Amino acid sequence: MRDLVIIGSGPAGLSAAVYASNACMDFVVIEKYPMSGGQILNTEEVNNYLGFESADGFTLGQTFRNHAEKSGATFINDEVVAISKKENCFEINCHNETYLSKAVIVATGVTRKQLQVKGETEFAGKGVSYCATCDGNFFRNKVVAVVGGGDVACEDALYLANVCEKVYLIHRRDTLRAARYLQNRVFDNEKIEFVPNANVVEIKGGATVESISLDDGTELQINGIFIAVGVKPDTDFVKALADLDEQGFIVADESCKTSMDGMFVAGDIRTKPLRQISTAVADGANAVKSAEDYFNRNDS
Repeated sequence: MRDLVIIGSGPAGLSAAVYASNACMDFVVIEKYPMSGGQILNTEEVNNYLGFESADGFTLGQTFRNHAEKSGATFINDEVVAISKKENCFEINCHNETYLSKAVIVATGVTRKQLQVKGETEFAGKGVSYCATCDGNFFRNKVVAVVGGGDVACEDALYLANVCEKVYLIHRRDTLRAARYLQNRVFDNEKIEFVPNANVVEIKGGATVESISLDDGTELQINGIFIAVGVKPDTDFVKALADLDEQGFIVADESCKTSMDGMFVAGDIRTKPLRQISTAVADGANAVKSAEDYFNRNDS
C-alpha cells in the first residue's frame, strides 16, 4: 500500500507530485491521457505565470512534467474508473490495475462542454473542434467561427486570427466575460468580428462544415467552428465519496480537504473563484500539506 495516489497530471497534479517527492512520500501519479499538462496544452500563450514572461502552453506543460520526473515522481498511464474507501485505505480501480493508498489527491481537471446543437456530433472532426491550437492549422487562410465569451474563447479567436482569413467570435450576450486585456486584443484585431447576442442553432455542411445558422436567422458561411462554451469537471468517479456543488465541482476550501477524510482535491475541479495555473499549482502544494497533516494525525 502506498502513502498517496495523485489522479491527474495537469499543473495541480504535477505540483502535488513535486511536493510529495520532497516530503519523501511513497506515491504514484495516474494520468489517463498520453501527455501531462491538462488544459494548458491547448493554450497558445501563457503570460501570467510568474517567472515565464511568455510561454506556449505545450512547452510549459512539458516543463512541469520534467520537473516532477526529476523530483522522483512515478507516472502510470491508466484511467481511474472507481474509488472506494476501505477501513484504513482507499482502493483505486483503474482499467489495468487496482491500487491501495492511505490518501488520494484528485486533480483530474475539466473537459470542454458541447453546444448540443444539430450537426455538432455529425461534423466532429470534420470542421467542429474544441481545440484551436490542435486543429487551427487545418483552417489556414479559411473562415472560421469561435463560440464563447470567456478567456478560452478569446484566446482561441486570437490564435486562429494568426492563421485564418477571418474569425467570427459568437457570444450569447452583448459583452464578453474574458479578462480585459484579452478583450482589448480581440477588438483590436481586424480579422476578428464579434457577433453578440447570438446562439448557434445548427451546423451545416456536406463532407465538412460549410455554414452555421444563428437563432436570429443569420447564416454564416464558414469552414470550421471552434466551441469554447465552458467546462465540465471530471468528478463522476468520486461523487459517491465527496460532496460536490450543483455544477459538479468538488467542495473544498484552500486546505483542499474534501468531505471525505483522506481525500483531497487540487486544481480546476475544486470550488474556487479563480481557475488559473497559479491557483492550480498552489492547490497541489496545499493538498500535499493537508495529506501530511492527515498522516501525522492518524499515525500518532
